[in-house]
Amino acid sequence: MNIYRRNEGFSLIEVMVAMMISGIALMGALGAVEITSRYAQQGGLSNKAMELAQARLEVKRSVRWQFLLEDDLDHDGTPDSVMADDGQGADVIAGDGIYTAMYERDGITVVWTIESEPQRTLHTSGLVAIRAVASFANRRGERRAVHVATLRANPSYVGQR
Repeated sequence: MNIYRRNEGFSLIEVMVAMMISGIALMGALGAVEITSRYAQQGGLSNKAMELAQARLEVKRSVRWQFLLEDDLDHDGTPDSVMADDGQGADVIAGDGIYTAMYERDGITVVWTIESEPQRTLHTSGLVAIRAVASFANRRGERRAVHVATLRANPSYVGQR
């Protein structure tokens, strides 16, 4: 009885076709990883913008009323800027009762405003609206923004509204 054993390997053509299929699959997987990475980075930037806006809002909620317009951005005890109602920067009209300030950090621009009641100064106002907007460019270069706001009552306000 003559039994032939065939110990044949893969031909060169079969190996090349298998490598080409594997290469195409690997390129598709790497493309998916790149897209996922970009979306994760964009989500991280959006979260960072939200954190910066909320932090600025909390600072304005926690300071004493008389220091509401002063900003100590580097936390050294001396004000780095004083908010003004001067029609400059994000404040569109001078004397409108809206005080603004801004800073940029890690590609995110944070603008915060304090708006007093109409026809009242900040010190005679019983209530102010505090808003913070953090804006950044997304992966396509479009501007995205996160808005947060709150109200704050003047603790020393006495009188009729």
